[in-house]
Amino acid sequence: MAASYDYEDTVVPSQQQPESLGYDPNFVPDSVKSFVVHLYRHIREKNVYEIHQMYETSFQTLSDRMFKDSPWPSVDAVSPSVDNDHVFCLLYREMWFRHLYARLSPTLKQRIDSWDNYCSLFQVVLHGVVNMQLPNQWLWDMVDEFVYQFQSFCQYRAKMKSKTEQEIALLKQFDQAWNVYGVLNYLQALVEKSMIIQILEQEKEGLEQFTATDGYDYNGGSNVLKVLGYFSMVGLLRVHCLLGDYHTGLKCLLPIDITQQGVFTSVIGSHITTIYHYGFANLMMRRYVEAIREFNKILLYIYKTKQYHQKSPQYEQILKKNEQMYALLAICLSLCPQVKLVDEAVNSQLREKYGEKMLRMQRYDDEAFALYDELFSYACPKFITPSAPSYEEPLVNYNQDAYRLQLKLFLYEVKQQQLLSGVRTFLKVYSTMSLGKLATYMEVDELTLRTILMTYKHKTHSVDSDGKIISNADFDFYIDDDMIHVVESKPAKQYGDYFLRQIVKLEGVMNDMDRIKLD
Repeated sequence: MAASYDYEDTVVPSQQQPESLGYDPNFVPDSVKSFVVHLYRHIREKNVYEIHQMYETSFQTLSDRMFKDSPWPSVDAVSPSVDNDHVFCLLYREMWFRHLYARLSPTLKQRIDSWDNYCSLFQVVLHGVVNMQLPNQWLWDMVDEFVYQFQSFCQYRAKMKSKTEQEIALLKQFDQAWNVYGVLNYLQALVEKSMIIQILEQEKEGLEQFTATDGYDYNGGSNVLKVLGYFSMVGLLRVHCLLGDYHTGLKCLLPIDITQQGVFTSVIGSHITTIYHYGFANLMMRRYVEAIREFNKILLYIYKTKQYHQKSPQYEQILKKNEQMYALLAICLSLCPQVKLVDEAVNSQLREKYGEKMLRMQRYDDEAFALYDELFSYACPKFITPSAPSYEEPLVNYNQDAYRLQLKLFLYEVKQQQLLSGVRTFLKVYSTMSLGKLATYMEVDELTLRTILMTYKHKTHSVDSDGKIISNADFDFYIDDDMIHVVESKPAKQYGDYFLRQIVKLEGVMNDMDRIKLD
């Protein structure tokens, strides 16, 4: 399955994009040579702190200064400086491709070469002896980029109309590159070989120290396989979401208790990706309460810590996912009004962004339907069709097919829910009411009303991850002798947080006033 990478097959200038025609893959500036030599040394010495500094800061600084619109020097050019170390060259090439994807448009050959490099790298991790400690940030980025490049390849391959004969020939020749089974197999193999599920189980019994040490091994061992296995569970959730298989995706994430702090929260990108896909999968499975609860927690966390990530290379991505999750939260709360689950700070931001739209989404009309369509299209993942295209004429683009199917399924659910919004409006007003009276209000006969009420019961309940039926409604009802009895859960109001926040605000205002010097 894995193609071994031939380092002679280096990208030459003619394959580069026009802006990079002056690029010489064999020229290594002194600053790059110094970077590579020091990074190699720190990796050999297992100096995680220095590796992290070089990976997060130095690599970005050099990229901004010297390689804004061209790739880094080829692996062949830098390998003599690092004793031609095979594993380091695979790691360097992984960063090389990541930079290429971020700054330029990769060619089909480069996409295939990146797949080969990941295959070689993961084969070494799975079957070789990797005696390294790498920062969690880098290990997360590896899994994250692997899934991103798979998604990108599927989208690229699905746009068949613009393909040249040469590209079609390459796609046919390298038909195993970014194959969906290959991607899933590598992620699953990393989970199994790392024994991470067993490690997390043993941790609950106090026999392991995985989360307490953020996945690092302070006894001189390696964290690479274990942490890659851990992040691969998040990778599997993401892949299955892209394929529209939400049940399997959530099943892959089960070993990680997302209600607790974990290694997934040690990297902001991992934390956001995990909760975004977890929340989205729950939304699509009608587990609205679970989705609302987790979206609220992560949005509150971003709200409080956003300023600390302003210099991070992931800052723009953090802001984008933040906006998308507010849109998904607006959808969840419109389908399942549970405002009591949302923190005041998050609710305030939500009202500012989507307050007016959410009011309109409560109505049963075409405008409300269009708003659900708009928010879903903005906030959903970039769904993919993983199968290879038909290479026969005429060639068609099918990159939007998977998205259209998921949108159709979602809007079908919304249509059903909207039919029930009238029932909710009436039941919220009364504590008891006869079936005949409600039937008159809703302009239907009693038999139809009973069907509507049964449907309402069905739609406000879902099956949780343990297979138990749970309610998503903020009130319940039962029918006794043609009388409807409404049972509303009244949450205890908590004023403490609100007053504490207002006191902090007031103190801030008073401090500002004290600093003003009057003439």
